[in-house]
Formats: sequence, structure tokens, C-alpha cells
Amino acid sequence: MASENIDDLVNYCKEKGRVCPVPMKWKEVWELLPNKNRKGSSWEPSLPLILAAWYDTPAILKMIRLKEHINWAEQHGVLDEISFFLRNLSESDWFHIGD
Repeated sequence: MASENIDDLVNYCKEKGRVCPVPMKWKEVWELLPNKNRKGSSWEPSLPLILAAWYDTPAILKMIRLKEHINWAEQHGVLDEISFFLRNLSESDWFHIGD
């Protein structure tokens, strides 16, 4: 049983104007997610919004995608690991509203 509460983690990820981890760190989060599946030309869960998508995606959609990854972590039993990773990022490893 996970000791992390999903709502608490999602709220933590929104504190201080946080949107999502910066691209390199967000890629690391995604790589920690188990049971990823290729679905045609896309992935389940969806890829992080990095590379070209980073510049074309509004903050709210980045926040929604990160929440999708957190939900996947909970459903696949790795919420504590994802929480540990996210909670140990420095503030400079986060993209913030207004950055």
C-alpha cells in the first residue's frame, strides 16, 4: 500500500506556481513509469510534453499530462517512487508559471 496520497502529490506539484518538471527531469519521471505500451504511433501513458511539444503546449496541458503520469504511477504501484523523485527535485528542476 502506498504511503503517498495522490491528491497530496498533485497539490505539491502545483505549489509555488509549479507546472511540471523541466524536460530532462520530466523524461526521467516517464522512464520510471512501468508497463508503458506502444499504441500505434503513440504511447500509453502519453509521452511527456518535451522537445518540440514543449514550446507549443500551454502550461495547463503540461499540468494535465503530468497528472496523467502520476495517475499511471498510482495504478501501477510506483506512486511512492514517483513521489520521492518529484519531491526531491530542486526548484530549478521545475518549470513554473511565467517561466
